[in-house]
Amino acid sequence: MPMNLPNMLTLGRIVMIPVFAVVFFMPVEWANLAAAAVFGLAALTDWLDGFLARRLGMTSAFGAFLDPVADKLIVAMALVALLAENPSPWFALAVAVIIGREITVSALREWMAELGKRARVAVNAIGKFKTAAQMVAILMLVYADPILGLPTYHIGFVLLFVAAALTLWSMVVYLQAAMVVLREEDRRTRKA
Repeated sequence: MPMNLPNMLTLGRIVMIPVFAVVFFMPVEWANLAAAAVFGLAALTDWLDGFLARRLGMTSAFGAFLDPVADKLIVAMALVALLAENPSPWFALAVAVIIGREITVSALREWMAELGKRARVAVNAIGKFKTAAQMVAILMLVYADPILGLPTYHIGFVLLFVAAALTLWSMVVYLQAAMVVLREEDRRTRKA
């Protein structure tokens, strides 16, 4: 397990998960600001660890495994916390779509890796836009207070549905790529 700077940033993001949870639910006036700061720092380290790993040539199998796990954990924690604060059916739908997609695509990538075809479901541009929309939406929802008169929470809520739509779109793209491989595997099995 190589302990280089990108991997330390990723581990730091995992450590931030319980910190975020505690701060988010603290019964103090400044909890939303502090929780937004923790989530914002986690989102920044998500970008920074990948950038540094590529720029400094510090990519590793451990980092490739841990980075998406850290991302999914912090996003799932934040979404569940936000849903607990706002238990509406629409919010629950967006949260279910986003978390359900993450589980589905993770399982799909694992299956494709077993077949030696993981590159077919590598991260694409839609996935990157989805992640950006998701992070900004969550940050706005966690902060919640208006900024310069802008209804931050409402903008974050709309952006969460944009992220959910991008989530579904990217999942369909990954599933289509996987279906090609599945058909190829079925043909090989029939010929054998």
